[in-house]
Amino acid sequence: MTTLITNIKELLQVRESSISKVSGAEMAVLPTIKNAFLVIENNLIADFGSMDNLPKINADTTIDANGKIVLPTWCDSHTHIVYAGNREQEFVDRINGMTYEEIANRGGGILNSAKKLNETSEEDIYAQSKARLEEIMYLGTGAVEIKSGYGLTVEGELKMLRVIQRLAQNYPITIKATFLGAHAFPLDFKENHKGYIDCIINEMLPQIAQNKLADYIDAFCETGYFTVEETEQIMEAGIRYGLKPKIHVNQFNSIGGIQAGIKYNALSVDHLEIMTKEDIEALKNTETMPVALPSCSYFLSIPYTPAREMMTAGLPLALATDYNPGSTPSGNMNFVVATACIKMKMTPQEAINAATINGAYAMGISETHGSITIGKKANIIITKPIPSYYQLPYAFGSNLIDSVYLEGKILT
Repeated sequence: MTTLITNIKELLQVRESSISKVSGAEMAVLPTIKNAFLVIENNLIADFGSMDNLPKINADTTIDANGKIVLPTWCDSHTHIVYAGNREQEFVDRINGMTYEEIANRGGGILNSAKKLNETSEEDIYAQSKARLEEIMYLGTGAVEIKSGYGLTVEGELKMLRVIQRLAQNYPITIKATFLGAHAFPLDFKENHKGYIDCIINEMLPQIAQNKLADYIDAFCETGYFTVEETEQIMEAGIRYGLKPKIHVNQFNSIGGIQAGIKYNALSVDHLEIMTKEDIEALKNTETMPVALPSCSYFLSIPYTPAREMMTAGLPLALATDYNPGSTPSGNMNFVVATACIKMKMTPQEAINAATINGAYAMGISETHGSITIGKKANIIITKPIPSYYQLPYAFGSNLIDSVYLEGKILT
């Protein structure tokens, strides 16, 4: 099956050879071809170039993209979209003056979601989660990482990971699973941190590994949650079971979590709303991808990741949604890109790089996703007719997507 897309106004994120990520000043460079064509064979990108050099192709389907932009689908490397119910009451509580920490301390927050999840059947959780997954696919996301972490019990965590596995089997979107048993301490272990960590290491991890339910391990390294020492213990255990670390750090405080992540060669360190000069220095010349979650900052009214300072220091940066019921009930990567431009002062080029090629790196899928490169997955967004790709973050409240292709097939 060959699909030919012609007369593309501008083809974005064109990489002749596959690269893993872009850093520092390179983030401001977004390679494009104007008046372009793109060839898809089955589920892969087969060819692209200028219309002036269009070869003779016997295509099964030809699409005229006159006036439209084509770019790789978004790679959302940090979400929690498998959950039960919602936390809309906490949203109102924050409007009325309560802080995220105050809500958590009274049994809200993560513990509220854990209670709901453990009371909800696996089938119901799957039904709720697949609706969210379908929504983000139509919003242009072609690869997504999904975390557990709302079970906080052996069965609850396994139930979440089974749902993630089932979603991956049933949908064309690429899904990576992360075990986040260390999301919070459940009430039964509030005064017995060692007991819960022992449960994670000795009960949860062996079953997760045996059933191949996760790719990564995560921990919420933050004041009031998991200390640096506890996080290191969990990362060590995950590595022993073949899970690479991706960790939550620096959302509210800088306590050494970034340095711990680097020490254990974490694929990514995520949130980064609070960054010190020491944190930025520590990330230089490492293989760990910093990940910003701007819609979380927007929703909680907390600081934004200092993107300009980090890129000036030569660091790469990825963007993700943090889609979850408490601090970011949205998986709209288009809004994330726009918010990064508007609030973090990233250029459209930098934001698109962060949401495609660098997002793919933060999920470990750079070889197959994140750019228009021959041999990569044919996961693309075709926009509506727009003046330029600057319109994507500029018209932040508009849905400018005409169609989405995953694995070479249009979503219908």
